[in-house]
Amino acid sequence: MNFDELDISDEIKSAIDDMGFERLTPIQESAIPLALKGNDLIGQAQTGSGKTIAFAIPVLEKVFIPDRSPQAIILCPTRELCMQVASEIEKAGSKIKKLKVLAVYGGQPIGKQTRVLKKGVHVVVGTPGRVIDHIERENLDLIGIESVVLDEADEMLEMGFREDIETILANTPHQRQTLLFSATIPREIRQIAQNYQKNPKFIKISDKRQNIPKITQYAFKCDIKDKFNGLTRLLEAYDVKLALVFCNTKKSVNFVNKHLKDDFKVGSIHGDMTQQMRDKVMNKFKNGNINILVATDVAARGLDIDDIGSIINYDVPQNLDDYIHRIGRTARAGKNGFAFTLVSKDEQKRYDAIRKANNVKIIEKEFPTRREIADIKSQKLLDDAKSLINDGDLGKYKKRVDNAGCDNSKLAAALLKMLVEK
Repeated sequence: MNFDELDISDEIKSAIDDMGFERLTPIQESAIPLALKGNDLIGQAQTGSGKTIAFAIPVLEKVFIPDRSPQAIILCPTRELCMQVASEIEKAGSKIKKLKVLAVYGGQPIGKQTRVLKKGVHVVVGTPGRVIDHIERENLDLIGIESVVLDEADEMLEMGFREDIETILANTPHQRQTLLFSATIPREIRQIAQNYQKNPKFIKISDKRQNIPKITQYAFKCDIKDKFNGLTRLLEAYDVKLALVFCNTKKSVNFVNKHLKDDFKVGSIHGDMTQQMRDKVMNKFKNGNINILVATDVAARGLDIDDIGSIINYDVPQNLDDYIHRIGRTARAGKNGFAFTLVSKDEQKRYDAIRKANNVKIIEKEFPTRREIADIKSQKLLDDAKSLINDGDLGKYKKRVDNAGCDNSKLAAALLKMLVEK
């Protein structure tokens, strides 16, 4: 289904076209028509499925611009996701004149957010704690709210926001539309749906990314003392340009970050860091000033970068959902990606459960030897060179090679040796 087929305003269609979207994703095709009819929804879909646009379009369709009071509120678990969602809504509404969207979250001075709220805002995207702050300070009146969205609802509950969510919902009008999106639907989610939604339509989108061959999944079994050495070999062998290394604990993040710094451009984020410090590291990663980011799951929520080539599970994740969340950070925008999992003996049981539940076979391998690293790098360089032959303008370089006065195959071999052994 194309966006042109939707019964939505020309302004939104034009903005969606500018964003480069043509066909709807499965969650969008299922959710948008139902939401446009006013139904409450429970949408079960993974990160990266396109659900932000799935709720952004129905929310924006209902906004009445002359009314400068909040008409929609979207709750997200983290600051990063909050900023990302607000940005997507602004893009989708970029052709709607005088539309005001505001992200409210902790870590930013509350006074700045208060001033914008006082001037008038149509859509508020916020973390539950900061939204509660604004309600208690009487900066945010939810009396005119027509749409409530709970994004990544399971993550918000895991982070202890249930009471805040229920307080916010209790402050909104009973006749509102409530859209709930979650990767999993545990008992607490069902309770919230039962208490705060009206005959919701349930949509479940299977996580097709588990079946996508573009994510090549490898596992490496090792003693825990050999993990770090194995990690460095993988980074070297696969010529990682942009990688996300996941650890289960802050202690593990600090260890990996500290010992990678000598040889790689690396940064780290975890829950004990101030928001300002985390933002600084995230910006460096997005700008390419560091190419390896070491992070815990919660700290990396909302991170959405198209060019991450490799995901490395330095620690085996707790369950399949976390595994899928992690590896879904690569192979974005139609690109290929690698997912590596390092498995020590005490993590074997957890790894076996993930492998059994995962639809794609995880290929088990040994860490590459020095010779194998050279072979892998050589093959990658040759593959890249072949791509250049097909796509690149090689005229002036070919002329130089022809004028070098030696056998072209030997010259190519010498250049390859220089690149691999540099």
